Amino acid sequence: MDNSNYIVSARKYRPMRFESVIGQRALTETLRNAIRSGHLAHAYLFCGPRGVGKTTCARIFAKTINCLNPTADHDACNECESCAAFNEQRSFNIHEMDAASNNSVEAIRTLIQEVRIPPQVGKYSVYIIDEVHMLSASAFNALLKTLEEPPSYAIFILATTEKHKVLPTILSRCQVYDFQRITVMDTIQHLQFVAKEEGIEAEEQALNVVAKKADGGMRDALSIFDQLVAFCGNHITYKQAVEVLNVLDTDYYFSMVDASIKGDVSRVLLLLDEVLQKGFDAAHFISGLMGHLRDVLVSRDSQTIKLLETSDSVRKQYAAQATLCDATWLFRALDIMNTCDIDYRTAKNKRLTVEIALIKLCQIISQGQISQSSTPLASIAKPVAAQPTSNTTQATTQPQPTGNTQPAQPVQPSHPHNTAGVAFLPKLPSINIDIKTQNTSTQTTEAASQLKNVPFTPDRFLDVWTGLKKFFPEETRLLDIISTSTPNLTSDHEATLMVANPWQKDLFLKYLSTILNHLRQELDNDSIVLEVKVEEYTPEQLAFTAEEKYKLFSEKNNQLADFKSILKLQLE
Repeated sequence: MDNSNYIVSARKYRPMRFESVIGQRALTETLRNAIRSGHLAHAYLFCGPRGVGKTTCARIFAKTINCLNPTADHDACNECESCAAFNEQRSFNIHEMDAASNNSVEAIRTLIQEVRIPPQVGKYSVYIIDEVHMLSASAFNALLKTLEEPPSYAIFILATTEKHKVLPTILSRCQVYDFQRITVMDTIQHLQFVAKEEGIEAEEQALNVVAKKADGGMRDALSIFDQLVAFCGNHITYKQAVEVLNVLDTDYYFSMVDASIKGDVSRVLLLLDEVLQKGFDAAHFISGLMGHLRDVLVSRDSQTIKLLETSDSVRKQYAAQATLCDATWLFRALDIMNTCDIDYRTAKNKRLTVEIALIKLCQIISQGQISQSSTPLASIAKPVAAQPTSNTTQATTQPQPTGNTQPAQPVQPSHPHNTAGVAFLPKLPSINIDIKTQNTSTQTTEAASQLKNVPFTPDRFLDVWTGLKKFFPEETRLLDIISTSTPNLTSDHEATLMVANPWQKDLFLKYLSTILNHLRQELDNDSIVLEVKVEEYTPEQLAFTAEEKYKLFSEKNNQLADFKSILKLQLE
């Protein structure tokens, strides 16, 4: 690599032809067909995320339509005077303007004056306005008429990352092209090409980290790649990539899932501590683990594994771990981590919140929610043996195999519609079993005795109710209900909240579960029940006519009727 004339990769490997544009094949083919048929619009709008090729395609398009000797494929020849002027950045036919720094009416008026000048070389004057959404409303209005009816030789190409900020009147005058994010695999392949051209050895996993970090933008990917080259030299490894880019190693997520399946609480807590010691935020870890569980889930089925955007080597790792995870375990684990993500934002002890969630992951199998197995569709059911005794039949436990007895094979799913890799339990024969309820009732009694039922005073209840405000600082409408309405205690553990209208009732019911959990926790009473009712509104009877007024006053003063009769008065 010649350091004396070093050019960053984003500029050095910027596409010069439509066929070299990465990840936008449908769009570039449409533009080439328009050039081939001569059906050119007077205004285009290129919109999409940053670094996906909007300005690049605009430049290629402008260069191609002005080429004096286009190729048979209708690409620019790169040899004529027009192409040479463009390549040397001295073309007077292609004008670029950054609307972020030229967003005033004066800048647009100057542009309109330039539009009147016909091209000196080539057929068209192309005006590329980047970040067009940054134009002021008055600048947009100044551009409208020229954009709708420009000279025959003028073509406008507007580029933006925020299409929703462009005025509808502008959109209606343009052909709109939506650029999509560049996929991880396309990014990896292009980075491999760049690395080969530069004589750099890069591990595929390292490039996978770069592609995910770039989040669909090729320019960002090439900039990150240059950063790695500056640190690693001509050999880029995965370990160096995660260190330089401050990305959490995926091995932590794989190890976390393995330990959770085994129920190893100590291991998952130590892994979390190691992640936090490296300086990563716990919220970042939660989000990463949720994404990892999702990727493992889609890797269980050949139809959904295509949703996994990663390199082939990493895809094999996910497929291997997917064979160890039951689908039911993954569903439950995702639900636990999603709840943790929601609770994390309002939790006082954030680390404890994450630790509790990880402990729950370890307890999924031990609590009997699913069966532990190393098969991808593991859901093994133990047969029940029946032994008659007198006139009743009691369930007994089947003895474990001993000696050379072969272990039971995992039950494979036989459901005809099992396409998502979910295990189905085999249907067991019906057996008349005399179930003894003594143990069940004992367990129920013990569970009931563990419920907290500490008495509390109305003043204590009011203090806790007022303290709810700090848990919903951004929910202003809910805060109004808490401030203006106070529940009325109807018994030791029951309360009724009266709200003004059904809309307030519906809003409060959305948060009722969270509010009840807080009240029960703060008051040490798990029996608290809160009922929400709408106040009955009886409109006041108003007197409008003279007869209604007389009737109203006579009800309040009986002498008024006598006075009217004696004086023989008439109502007007």
